[in-house]
Amino acid sequence: MSTTTLPGQEAAAQSPGIGGSVRGYLARVRGGDMGALPAILGLVVLCTIFAILRPVFLSAINFANLLTQGAAISLIAMGLVFVLLLGEIDLSAGYTSGVCAAVLAVTMTSNGQPWYISVAAAILTGVVIGFVLGALVAKVGIPSFVVTLAAFLAFQGLLLVLVNEGNNIAIRDPTIIAIENKYVPPALGWAIYVVCVAAYAAVQIVRARRRSGRGLVADPATLIAVRVGALAVLGGLAVYALNLERSRNALLVSLKGVPIVVPLVLALLVFWTFVLQRTAFGRHIYAVGGNAEAARRAGIRVDRIRVSAFVLCSGMASIGGIVLASQASSVDPSTGGSDVLLFAVGAAVIGGTSLFGGKGRVLDAILGGAVVAVINNGMGLMGYSASVKYIVTGSVLLLAAGVDALSRKRAAASGLR
Repeated sequence: MSTTTLPGQEAAAQSPGIGGSVRGYLARVRGGDMGALPAILGLVVLCTIFAILRPVFLSAINFANLLTQGAAISLIAMGLVFVLLLGEIDLSAGYTSGVCAAVLAVTMTSNGQPWYISVAAAILTGVVIGFVLGALVAKVGIPSFVVTLAAFLAFQGLLLVLVNEGNNIAIRDPTIIAIENKYVPPALGWAIYVVCVAAYAAVQIVRARRRSGRGLVADPATLIAVRVGALAVLGGLAVYALNLERSRNALLVSLKGVPIVVPLVLALLVFWTFVLQRTAFGRHIYAVGGNAEAARRAGIRVDRIRVSAFVLCSGMASIGGIVLASQASSVDPSTGGSDVLLFAVGAAVIGGTSLFGGKGRVLDAILGGAVVAVINNGMGLMGYSASVKYIVTGSVLLLAAGVDALSRKRAAASGLR
């Protein structure tokens, strides 16, 4: 008696299982496809060291501080991922965030506009800046290093003009201040957690079924269960810790709940991940970053993709600038300056985005931002000076770039690239 095997059943039968998936992943790592593994291992090692040397590192209040301290850097790094994927660089992203923050402050204080008009003006400023930079790179042909270095210098002067040559503009709008300094109610934090875990599980299951339906090898159910379970456990522990009372005097002021900036970062992470992985625009970004000439011959509007990447980069820098303004409750000539750009670029590279283009994810900005935040926070708790922090962060960035270069060589030798 003969039986007919449906395409989905055949794919399921050919599924490698969790053991095969692990072996396949290890083979990719040996072949040079490291992905986010170095950043994750670095996070584990750093957190373990700081937790042993300073147990307060694992306290709920310090955990909340870590999330708020790394938010702006991670947001700016998200935008930089798009530019780095093309093999380009934006050295002006830090001061772009400062200029946009100044536009926000001036619009609210001097012009008396409501917060939403001011936020729109700041983001529009970032979009215009990105369009100009992208046009100079893509249409005029000036190298991105030169264009954005010039903008880096010019925006310092523009920021000084906007803040009246060195004044501090206070931010008093409660909505803007709440972004970095207020928390969602504990019940809402748990609701967001449930939605995130359920949505992630749904995406994993739907993707596996679609691949099976097309006769492709899909991730086994056990592997999906492990991923969802890991997210559920880690996310649950995080929400539980953040919902603990962190105030020394709860009767005077209560400090509990997930910081408002966290759902904002998560929402942008999900949105831009969808754009990169599930849209034609995202595929074109990777194609141009991998081989611009081949992409052009395939009919991709390479110049348009380059301009769009710079627009997204500066647009995300504007959002990072709004978060910086919320964190300090003010804007001054140092907003977006100092080490903001260096940490943002470092976050993207440390997280796994290649400086050579064609490889990276938006998640890399979050992972790298977490590494940078952990280094600054942990070494601050240990009493080290800023000089030591810079040395350690620079060493970690150099190590990440070295791993990227070696991984590319190994991938080329193994035929994976």
